Amino acid sequence: MKKFLKIITLSLIIGLITLTCSDDDALAENNFEPPMPATLIFPENNTVCNEGTIISETETDVLFQWEEATNTSSYILKITNLNDGTSRNISTLSTEFLIRILRGTPYSWSVRSIGLDGNTSAESSVWNFYNAGLPLESHAPFPAIAINPQLGSSVEQGTISLEWEATDIDNDIVAYTIFLDTSNPPLTEINTTVNANIEVSVSSGVVYFWRIVTTDEVGNTSTSQVFEFVVN
Repeated sequence: MKKFLKIITLSLIIGLITLTCSDDDALAENNFEPPMPATLIFPENNTVCNEGTIISETETDVLFQWEEATNTSSYILKITNLNDGTSRNISTLSTEFLIRILRGTPYSWSVRSIGLDGNTSAESSVWNFYNAGLPLESHAPFPAIAINPQLGSSVEQGTISLEWEATDIDNDIVAYTIFLDTSNPPLTEINTTVNANIEVSVSSGVVYFWRIVTTDEVGNTSTSQVFEFVVN
């Protein structure tokens, strides 16, 4: 009987050692390296996209392309219509995807690399482009982007500098009109300037909302999203 118990005990010990080794092997196999950000290729940044297949007067099929990212199992392509702010997120295993988009419309796009574990991810840079429409002599500027204060940030009371960045395919921006208010959307026009910054006075304990309307030399305009910041 004692000999039988010893055999059972030895078997259990061997089984536990085997199980532990198996768990260690499994952990080693699942020790994935994090994914790398994808490098975008086409449509190129801050350009007019003329290489799509024209479907109608209002739509074009455009092939989005990026380089393969290491340690990646799949990708999520994000495309945003900069006129209305709507976005599409498309999952794919490939490094290119054909999408039907509106002609004569500015877009931004980026790619998220999904890791081999399915949980980690890495974001590419964000590129802007203008999808070519019917023949035009001029294009509207891209909506301005807040540089300072950034969306959701906090500042000290007193005089601060509102700063932004805007680009235009035709490089003919002539003015920025700034709206600043304590309500959303901001309706109070505080200034029009040729510079990409302006100084304003802000009060403690107040949340401010602001946006920029960019105008080019032929009168085309674009309106940024609404940015906000809080004053300590």
